[in-house]
Amino acid sequence: ALSPQAAMTKLGQWLCGLALLGSAWAALALTLPGLRLPAPYRQALLPLPIYLLVAFGCYSLATVGYRLATFNDCEEAAVELQEHIRAARADLRQRGLR
Repeated sequence: ALSPQAAMTKLGQWLCGLALLGSAWAALALTLPGLRLPAPYRQALLPLPIYLLVAFGCYSLATVGYRLATFNDCEEAAVELQEHIRAARADLRQRGLR
């Protein structure tokens, strides 16, 4: 098993995946000397990073919206927080602050 320091972080995994996809895109879109793609394929490949960025943005917005819509209320934590607020106000009043 790998030690915790040797394990790749999520950021490292994303960066590694982006580097692999970026290098594959560059190899196909920039037409290496030994690789010749038909023009329609090249025209579809050139704006691909922009399309992927827009798709990622849409996915991120949908994920945040879904998580907000299904967010659970924590009634016990709300009651506990209100008690802490009351105690803090009483303590400040006792010290002479308004």
